[in-house]
Amino acid sequence: MTIPRFTAHNSRALPTRRLSASSESERLPMRRYHALWQTSDGNLHDREQVAPALPLFDAAHSAFARGTLITTTRGPVAVEDLLPGDRLPTTSHGALPVIWIGKMTLQPESDPDRPVRLTRIMADAFGIARPMTDMLAGPGARILTRPRGLRANIGSDHVLTPAHAMADGMHAFCVSPPRAVTLYHICLRRHATITANGLEAESFHPGAGFEREIGPKMLGLFLGLFPHIHEPHQFGPLAHLRLPLDAPDTLSVA
Repeated sequence: MTIPRFTAHNSRALPTRRLSASSESERLPMRRYHALWQTSDGNLHDREQVAPALPLFDAAHSAFARGTLITTTRGPVAVEDLLPGDRLPTTSHGALPVIWIGKMTLQPESDPDRPVRLTRIMADAFGIARPMTDMLAGPGARILTRPRGLRANIGSDHVLTPAHAMADGMHAFCVSPPRAVTLYHICLRRHATITANGLEAESFHPGAGFEREIGPKMLGLFLGLFPHIHEPHQFGPLAHLRLPLDAPDTLSVA
């Protein structure tokens, strides 16, 4: 499950507004999203689509910057060289095949109201080889951590935490890239934690009940980005508790 919107007091959380394709897309900036996927017969296909640059759409394509090393059963592979069909060791479900890879390019000057913000996690920030080298995480990235201030409230020692919420000015920093940056995300047969640069990170999942937060036309646009998904329930259950991507900066993590 996704932990409800995390604020100082949950009672002050803002209500969610439903989005419809007809009313909202006319006023939203648009973005090009690229998908590479494997069909049931083993063939690879790719497609580029233009869709509204909503946080939900961006999150599906923006976890890992180019150069991030993803652990596979054949060793570390740069995310830009990963292919559907590659098998990734996961924490709870063994090795799972990559089904879909999403990619997008963020232009720092494209939307002044939504500045591009990435998170640089320093090498060895959370232990030896965690991460192995500096890691640049996008706005859609969540890392499995142990937030000290939340353990008593969430009933779990580990939670998937947005990368930006780990920025403490010492081990991790929020950065604004001076030029365009290409980001990726990965979808498996089910939600799981994979290893990126030595850190446990999540594969993509839009969140339980995400379809209730958007209108049917916008839902159709979103599902159209995933040729292997026809109904929201096909994303499956979440593997871990997680904080929403708009969780505040900064959490104390281990």
